[in-house]
Amino acid sequence: MANAHFKVPETVNEPVNDYKPGSPEIQSLLGKYKAMYNQEPIDVPMYIGGEEVRTQDKKPLNPPHDHKKLLGHFNYGDRSHVEKAIDSALHAKKAWSKMNWEDRASVFLKAADLVAGPYRDKLNAATMLGQSKNVFQAEIDSACELADFFRFNVKYLSDLYAEQPDSPRGVWNRLEWRPLEGFVFAITPFNFTAIAGNLPSAPAICGNVAVWKPAETQVYAASVIMEVFKEAGLPDGVINMITVDGPEAGDVIFKHKDFAGLHFTGSTAVFKNLWKEIASNIDNYRAYPRIVGETGGKDFIMVHKSAKPVEVGTAISRGAFEFQGQKCSAASRAYIPKELWPSVKQTVVDQVGSFKIGTPEDTSNFINAVIDEKAFDKIAGYIDYCIDSKDAEIVIGGKYDKSEGYFIHPTVVVTSDPKFKTMEEEIFGPVITIYLYDGEKYEETMDLLDETSPYALTGSIIAQDRYAINAAIDRLDQSAGNFYINDKPTGAVVGQQPFGGARGSGTNDKAGAKLNMMRWVSARTIKETFVPAIDYRYPFMGE
Repeated sequence: MANAHFKVPETVNEPVNDYKPGSPEIQSLLGKYKAMYNQEPIDVPMYIGGEEVRTQDKKPLNPPHDHKKLLGHFNYGDRSHVEKAIDSALHAKKAWSKMNWEDRASVFLKAADLVAGPYRDKLNAATMLGQSKNVFQAEIDSACELADFFRFNVKYLSDLYAEQPDSPRGVWNRLEWRPLEGFVFAITPFNFTAIAGNLPSAPAICGNVAVWKPAETQVYAASVIMEVFKEAGLPDGVINMITVDGPEAGDVIFKHKDFAGLHFTGSTAVFKNLWKEIASNIDNYRAYPRIVGETGGKDFIMVHKSAKPVEVGTAISRGAFEFQGQKCSAASRAYIPKELWPSVKQTVVDQVGSFKIGTPEDTSNFINAVIDEKAFDKIAGYIDYCIDSKDAEIVIGGKYDKSEGYFIHPTVVVTSDPKFKTMEEEIFGPVITIYLYDGEKYEETMDLLDETSPYALTGSIIAQDRYAINAAIDRLDQSAGNFYINDKPTGAVVGQQPFGGARGSGTNDKAGAKLNMMRWVSARTIKETFVPAIDYRYPFMGE
């Protein structure tokens, strides 16, 4: 048994490849992309315990940018597979939770190096194919951020274990950080491969076991993550990946007495329903479940009249349209002084008008496809609403086509109504709506911004005037969990800007921070007295 206090390797962010044309990195990645595109159709199993489980119910995997292409299938399960995954997790729990923490940490440090090294191209290419991300968006997500999550979470757990109470003479006080009693259910979204890997693994690093349900449109990359876990030496059953109908899975999991926690990223409506379901089953559980969720957003750019128009225009172009606006943090509404708008508009039109749209294989394409037909139809419906409305004008974009892939042109809308539909509702696509305000009504407009949306995920202030910046920091203090000054409201980096929001945007437990890791442990205080008392009497009782 080791008896040292181990220091984890120095934790730094994974360097991001820039994939310049002709570079060895881009040639290697595109070679992998083409090989995976042209290979025989794959058959993605569920991973339950040590088994790769396949069923007769196969669902197709199609690239969003080329939806007639069949990449393969994934296997769809039922409640019996959910029950088996829970049993597998609970069977693995005793040995995993009792394993020395440095041994658990080693598994995920190795996983980080696998993601950053031999699996980098495969994971990036799977994300490009399955989620239609360009090479840079795939790189910062599936390679770099996932490796960062693994490494930083190990560091945060080490820091947490080191936090111990004071001990006066005669007493030794210790604090033990135990895993939760039961299993964690992780539900992950399509838009970030890193989130998919982090949500089941953050609890697992702490000694928990997990049942993981990835989004069906992210299954390709999710299966590569499971390959990484297996090669890293993660014991069977610690993380079980299932592809099952959501309500059917929930009906089993949320009624199980050993359900210990939910780690969720997805829509606000789904999260609220899950919370209600957990509450309705509260009498079934051994302990109160931990509920951690990051949900929707209606993220803003607030512009002061002192801002530089080119900086505003670039924040819009990047903040609203990278990965087709399918980021929880994507800029979806902006408040711009009327007197600044002509110059900002020119920058936006020039930049957005130069975007190329197409497949990720062509690296000159800034914009790729939205995730699936359901998302395409929803976003197109919002664009049509704007086209037909007398209160809105489309400045650029407004076109869409799903004949070959689910392509929607980045769309900039200007409205005269600050409560216009697309100023209030989450669209989750390449559409931003701009409200033009009187530059002298800065304070009033911030009040309007704060009252318009139920969300509070990300936002930014763009200004040169420091008093205006400070006013925004103060007035909008509850409007965003991640707040940016003179920048787009996207691009949080693990270890630098812990991510999460409150209000309708979630529990703000900050993925990629020690705060999140604390949610997956249960503290136990141990007091040891060296010389116990031998008489009940206290000094105050003397004659």
